[in-house]
Amino acid sequence: MRLLDIRVRNFRKFCDLTITEIPSTAKLVVLTGPNGSGKSSLFDALLLKYRIDSQYGWTEDAKYYNRPQEELVNLHSRISLTTDSGNGFSQGNLYVRSAYRSDHEFSIYSLQRQGPVLASLNLARLIEPDATVSVNYQRLASQAMEDIFVNESSATTMGDYREKLIGEVQKPFKRLFPDLTFTGIGNPLADGSFQFSKGTSTGFDYKNLSGGEKASFDMILDLVVKRRSYVDAVYCIDEPEIHMNTRLQGALLQELINLLPDNSQLWIASHSIGMMRKAREMYDAAPSSVAFVDFSGHDFDQAITLTPSRPTRAFWEGVMHVALDDLTALVAPKLVVICEGNPKGMIAGKNTDHDARIYNSIFNDEMPDTMFISAGNSKEVQNDFIGLATVLPKLAPGIQINRLIDLDDHAPDDVAEFKSKGIRVLSLRHLEAYLYDDEVLIALCESQGKPGMAADLIAAKARAIESVVSQGHSADDVKKAAGSIYNSAKKILSLTQAGNDALAFARNTLSKLVKPGMVVYEKLREDIFNTG
Repeated sequence: MRLLDIRVRNFRKFCDLTITEIPSTAKLVVLTGPNGSGKSSLFDALLLKYRIDSQYGWTEDAKYYNRPQEELVNLHSRISLTTDSGNGFSQGNLYVRSAYRSDHEFSIYSLQRQGPVLASLNLARLIEPDATVSVNYQRLASQAMEDIFVNESSATTMGDYREKLIGEVQKPFKRLFPDLTFTGIGNPLADGSFQFSKGTSTGFDYKNLSGGEKASFDMILDLVVKRRSYVDAVYCIDEPEIHMNTRLQGALLQELINLLPDNSQLWIASHSIGMMRKAREMYDAAPSSVAFVDFSGHDFDQAITLTPSRPTRAFWEGVMHVALDDLTALVAPKLVVICEGNPKGMIAGKNTDHDARIYNSIFNDEMPDTMFISAGNSKEVQNDFIGLATVLPKLAPGIQINRLIDLDDHAPDDVAEFKSKGIRVLSLRHLEAYLYDDEVLIALCESQGKPGMAADLIAAKARAIESVVSQGHSADDVKKAAGSIYNSAKKILSLTQAGNDALAFARNTLSKLVKPGMVVYEKLREDIFNTG
């Protein structure tokens, strides 16, 4: 069954809500919007109509369903819908999971036959607990007994049957957690529980799984059990991402879609970046298979009609705002400094982002809202060759972009022109001139417990610079002398694990020694952040 249109009047949050134009080809419908926008209320309306249409009965909780000014009159008639097979529900056409699905542990000590899945419907409202793992254990175990003695042919081996019993759950669960294997149902007559193995560990219970593992197992197991009875149905899951990281969220959504019966439809109400991203991938592959319905920014005290939203940039900005809320200000830095250095590409080299990694190391504690990004050589930074200065403010409005280049051999007039364009220029030739400053070399010796060796190291630095000058280089070209200074530091201080070469030494050792209060630190800070 595919739900195409629904209208809800004078019910909970809604004065008069219509959702229409859901494609009949939509396998997945995603409800987006902030907390309190009405997504769960819509699921409540569907569940109530299903309970009444299918004669399960309802709670008659007028305070829960009614808007405050409404009387309990013709509640059922306030909810109307259209599916690809009619204007209402019949038994087995709707299955709803609330957001309160926790079943943290269970143990079974006796076994009894379970009735048909459709014989009862426990969930009545979306605010109710909806733990199903222990119930599904009983159902699986009792069905196993019946199958072994009644339904299976004598030719079926226990190994074949065991694979049949657990395989439908085991395979998708294994794809989500490659190191975790669902191995069986244990002994249902003696402290029975689902059993798992993880790596070299075997035979541990369901209760030992993490929250994300339990949540994923619950939904996969429940769908495997219920899909035999809800063959032609609309499935609704409120906040399926609870307890899961972003990567797992998207992977789980894909597994749920894979398990869905062919003519069924999945509706989810979600704030999840991971699930949204997976839904977008599905939309890009087949646009008519996914519908996004956005509940954000509507006054539901008025008559509102919602139709599926195209996943445009504006739509995704809204999704990200809901998903991250105030976290967006923390995730997106206030200031990005584009500096020199090899930028990240498809294949990162060991010296990728060299300058940026050093700057981030030096200023991370004092300026956590600043991020340095390497973007090429001096001309590429000046001209924004890879477009960072152009694109980043559009992706994260309010972000400030600065560009920073080395002094090199730029003349004073060139430096003045750069600064007039908002491009900052180091006052020393390059970053190495700060890192190999005498003040930093003294700190290096002190960090090794050998302050008395500082004079020897500074003298070795002077000799290394004299050598590069004799080769025709400038006296301030510390970068050319860096390799020699590095080798001297290793020898004089007996350094180990300080970096395999001069570049690694600069990143991993020297950058950590440049601290607030040092003259060289304040000089570098002034060069980069001075707004004057």
